[in-house]
Amino acid sequence: MNCLSHLHNGARLPRLCLLAALLATAACTSVGPGTKHVVNAGKQEGSAIQGIQVIRLDERSLVELPRQTEPDFATGLGYSNAVGETVGSGDVLNVTIWEAPPAVLFGGMMSPGISIQTSAPTSLPEFLIGPSGSISVPFAGLVPAAGRTLPQIEQDIVARLRGKAHLPQVAVRLIRNLSANVSVVGEVAASTRMPLTPKGETILDAIAAAGGTKQQSDKMTIQVSRGGQVYSMPFSAVINDPRQNVVLRTGDVVTALFQPYSFTMLGAAGRSQEVPFEATGLSLAQAMGRVGGLQEGRADPKGVFLFRWEDPTLVPNRDSSVSARSDGRIPVIYRVDMKDPATYFAMQNFAIRNQDVLYVSTNPIAEFQRVVGLIASTTLPVVSINNAVNRN
Repeated sequence: MNCLSHLHNGARLPRLCLLAALLATAACTSVGPGTKHVVNAGKQEGSAIQGIQVIRLDERSLVELPRQTEPDFATGLGYSNAVGETVGSGDVLNVTIWEAPPAVLFGGMMSPGISIQTSAPTSLPEFLIGPSGSISVPFAGLVPAAGRTLPQIEQDIVARLRGKAHLPQVAVRLIRNLSANVSVVGEVAASTRMPLTPKGETILDAIAAAGGTKQQSDKMTIQVSRGGQVYSMPFSAVINDPRQNVVLRTGDVVTALFQPYSFTMLGAAGRSQEVPFEATGLSLAQAMGRVGGLQEGRADPKGVFLFRWEDPTLVPNRDSSVSARSDGRIPVIYRVDMKDPATYFAMQNFAIRNQDVLYVSTNPIAEFQRVVGLIASTTLPVVSINNAVNRN
């Protein structure tokens, strides 16, 4: 304001005042911290996060970095036999008994849930396997059924009737399967309970039984819960790899999750924005390509950084001063030198994770040239005006 009043009064504009104003303007328009500031992050006094771990990313360091590997469906869930004809509590059975003529024990007698015939069988009322897991068969007593196959139940009833009935024959049929099911929930057309059959239903069968997913397959994650363990994989990976389409077991819960993964690009890159990517994953090289690479003439190729809250077990030579947050993760910055040709191989093998932040610092020389250009473009018109005022 004092500078403007000097100019208005016809006085010479103080050069120092103008220079200070321009430098302040240049500092205010900076896109973010420089390369040295990021490298020394966490070491400065008063830093919000003390002891940030900075790791140089190249081919050698990538070999030393532990890999975060989660078991896939083929490894974690493994191979499972089809459910077959094993029954359980809640299932409904039909039992038919034949007795060769002359029928000594049954003689055409009909009981609830049982048909005793000397000729063609008929369908009769059903047996519901109760909490005890047994069914009550006349003259055979309580016959264990839960956890057994239909042939085993048949053989047990025949053995119990042998000596009582004349050459008894038994057929047990599963009418309704209410015990061997899997639940399908999440981002599917209709959540459902799918009964398992001797065919051996797989993960894709379960998704199909629920009407498919609501979103595109490359944006979906499939989660299978079994025995207190949870396993997750991208849906497209299950489709493309038949080994991952494993047979399900009784009690499995299949959940379709819509997870639009994304990373944030900031600084002197081609574009500063939030960038979504597929659940199948994205490499650092692909991420840089999606944002248009570095800004020509402005970006510092030695100042590409990836900010991540990392699992401490995945950080080699962890600095003792690094402070963890409540979930146990620690702040880590991976530094990339894009002037080193070997770095591009490491970038192809380094995976981007959800919520990562990529930042490209400004080249100090380019910033200096910009400030000089700004001073030149501003000073010359002001000097011309100042000379015109002095002439008048």
